[in-house]
Amino acid sequence: MTTARIGFDLKPSAQPLPDAEREAILANPGFGRHFTDHMVTIKWSEGKGWHDAQLEPYAPLRMDPANMTLHYGQSIFEGLKAYRQTDGSVALFRPDANAQRFQRSARRLAMPELPVEAFIEACELLVRQDRSWVPGVGEESLYLRPFMFASEVGLGVKPANEYLFMVIASPAGAYFPGGIKPVSVWLSEEYTRAAPGGTGEAKCAGNYAASLVAQAEAAQQGCDQVVWLDAVEHRYVEEMGGMNLYFVQGSGADARIVTPRLTGTLLPGITRHSLLTIAEDLGYATGEVQLSTEDWQRGNADGSISEVFACGTAAVITPVGTVKSARAQWTVGDGEPGELTRKLRETLLALQSGSIEDRHGWLHRVG
Repeated sequence: MTTARIGFDLKPSAQPLPDAEREAILANPGFGRHFTDHMVTIKWSEGKGWHDAQLEPYAPLRMDPANMTLHYGQSIFEGLKAYRQTDGSVALFRPDANAQRFQRSARRLAMPELPVEAFIEACELLVRQDRSWVPGVGEESLYLRPFMFASEVGLGVKPANEYLFMVIASPAGAYFPGGIKPVSVWLSEEYTRAAPGGTGEAKCAGNYAASLVAQAEAAQQGCDQVVWLDAVEHRYVEEMGGMNLYFVQGSGADARIVTPRLTGTLLPGITRHSLLTIAEDLGYATGEVQLSTEDWQRGNADGSISEVFACGTAAVITPVGTVKSARAQWTVGDGEPGELTRKLRETLLALQSGSIEDRHGWLHRVG
């Protein structure tokens, strides 16, 4: 089945931010604090499908108080990055994978599925128009946030008949300016992120809203992040905050790099999938496992688990240094980033910036 191409109407801003002001922002962009000059919007309505696709100046939205998203939460999003390449060009990292996951999230929340080609073109248009907002080569990048929400006005618990898809972009600095820093994590045994049959593998806004109370609990316990356990036994490790977790079994050339298997209750991260492939490219054994908190504690105690890290688009790789629960507390290795954690992080960043060969066709050149 072929899908008709969506045509975009280009309406660039007549007053983009002056160069000097933009450069001042790029000198210290932080994360999610500043936004580029433009955004992309596409509307969907029952009987008409996708229409009125535009690239236009970044601006606030006008919203009716009875907008259905405000009441029933039909809202999904993605996160991906554009990187300045060593040759000066710009490339998106695996936008096709984000587009496909966006479709799966939409399907789970009874929302229309945006064609993959339209998702990628929307991201391309924004990056091409706001190319000057892409930082230089290194860990810095332009973070893209595609999202979609119900735009129908009215009250009634049902799938909406109108939706708005958007893409905005924000320059992102190095997540760890002074070098990667291990985080402390709290094992949440009271709260559950997702249950079988729920929305755990969808990237929907409600999942993140439901996570905030557990993240606050982690902070009260003196920890940086929360680790989610399974909904049935509260024993098996799933993910950390909004990031996937990895465990290094053994060390050196014989190390095995494993991650909790996808059960439908945790997010199938694109960085997660990328690292499984990269680890295999580097010659390491990999696997997807079911790991209990007891396995984790025992593995760190006897050295069979030498390193633990989380991964995601924003921070790339975040090492875990200490673990705390209601009954125990322990250290991962010596509490510092491990050798393989650093190696995988450096390799992924080099691939994203074009410093090493892209063997899998993951870089999507924008120009």
